[in-house]
Amino acid sequence: MTQIFDEDTRADFAQNYPETPHRLRHNLRDHPLLTLDALAQLGEGLPATSVEYNKGDLPTGVDPNSDIANGLSIGDTIRTVDVCRSWAVLKNIEQVPEYRTLLLDLLGELKPIIESRTGAMLMPQGFIFVSSPDAVTPYHFDPEHNILLQLKGSKTMTQFPAGDPAYAPDETHEAYHTGGHRNLVWREELARGATDWTLEPEQAVFVPVMAPHHVKVGPDPSISLSITWRSDWSYAEADARAFNSVLRKSGLRPRAPGRYPAQNKAKAFVWRVIRKLRRAG
Repeated sequence: MTQIFDEDTRADFAQNYPETPHRLRHNLRDHPLLTLDALAQLGEGLPATSVEYNKGDLPTGVDPNSDIANGLSIGDTIRTVDVCRSWAVLKNIEQVPEYRTLLLDLLGELKPIIESRTGAMLMPQGFIFVSSPDAVTPYHFDPEHNILLQLKGSKTMTQFPAGDPAYAPDETHEAYHTGGHRNLVWREELARGATDWTLEPEQAVFVPVMAPHHVKVGPDPSISLSITWRSDWSYAEADARAFNSVLRKSGLRPRAPGRYPAQNKAKAFVWRVIRKLRRAG
């Protein structure tokens, strides 16, 4: 496989990973696995739990319990993405051998940098987003280290500082890590903390763990590939958040886990013991 990230891009990634958002360049273009027809077939072959698709004409903030289905199949959504006013995400593409090879080849170019900072690259996953013109992905966060590669069309990812409770309250983190939704409550005053990353084909952006963001597609249909991974640090941060939920329900006001390079091992260990006991019971 031809090298996707050039030397300058890898140097920029090394300078900024794991906590600083930054732009990258890639030369992943015209790949036969990433055409609309190939993606429609992929979506039709994935299990239902690995496919999500909804209306695209949504506000930035969405009630997690609202009905936003588009009434189409996943295949029809992707094949008619230019007119159906929807967005679709194909999750865990690594379930399909050809896509797993693609994902691991991409991450393999960055693996030495990743592992020198945050240890073993764990749980590599890939997500493909296919979106109609002007589609919106609402305000949310994700638990993985993430690079979003733009393949077709354009989109603007609006990011907010990771770990700042002004943009994602500690209680919301705690709820998510104990089974809640990742969507966040949007308020217009949050916009003052935004950084916009407008992406064209052959551009990408790095998203730190749990950095809040929302996305708006440009005037043409968009295809993006998100390559993600976890680290011991990201798992410890998540488990410490979950343990904080136990403390908060006991009437305490726990301190939020530290961002990288804080390890958060003590709270993570206690939560893992609690989780093991709950499963055993």
